[in-house]
Amino acid sequence: MLVEDPATDEVISWNADGTAFVVWQPAEFASDLLPTLFKHSNFSSFVRQLNTYGFRKIATNRWEFSNDKFRKGERDELCEIRRRKSSSSSSNKAQPDVQVQPAKLLGKIEEDDQKSSSSTSSSSELATLIHDNKRLKEENGFLSSELAVMKKRCKGLVDLAAIYGGDFEREDQRPGVDDELIEVEESTCSEGPKLFGVRLELGG
Repeated sequence: MLVEDPATDEVISWNADGTAFVVWQPAEFASDLLPTLFKHSNFSSFVRQLNTYGFRKIATNRWEFSNDKFRKGERDELCEIRRRKSSSSSSNKAQPDVQVQPAKLLGKIEEDDQKSSSSTSSSSELATLIHDNKRLKEENGFLSSELAVMKKRCKGLVDLAAIYGGDFEREDQRPGVDDELIEVEESTCSEGPKLFGVRLELGG
């Protein structure tokens, strides 16, 4: 058991009379020892789970915890440590006692904590998905509105191009100055050159 390992006495050990255990160095306990036993290094979570198994903090100046069934040298009593009953909000029925195996006391505490953390995590993920879904719907509505505006503008441009395109075609069909010049030149070429209004006859 962790509290009986002499190698960790500077961090966690029994108190002087063996009626409680003391975490002498919470920071080192959380960073070095908790990860070797559990899947986290959260000291507050560890303390919270101790409370659910009937442990209580009995000192104000240090992290000392006691349980009537947790005594030095009395390993047989460990099997009597049970998780406190809690009421279900839906059925108002108490959960059955959970018997803790002596060699797995801390492991059992962590297992229950992980279940609680998993439930909290699932609720958080569901809330995040709902929020993201709402945001995506809002963005989709905005994009649909923008698309409708762009379609309207595009249609206006097409209609405007059709109107001006018809005007250009009509202008092309009107005889212009260039056409008149071509007619004058063709007439001049057919009648021959003139000098002061008198047609000149050119010999071959």
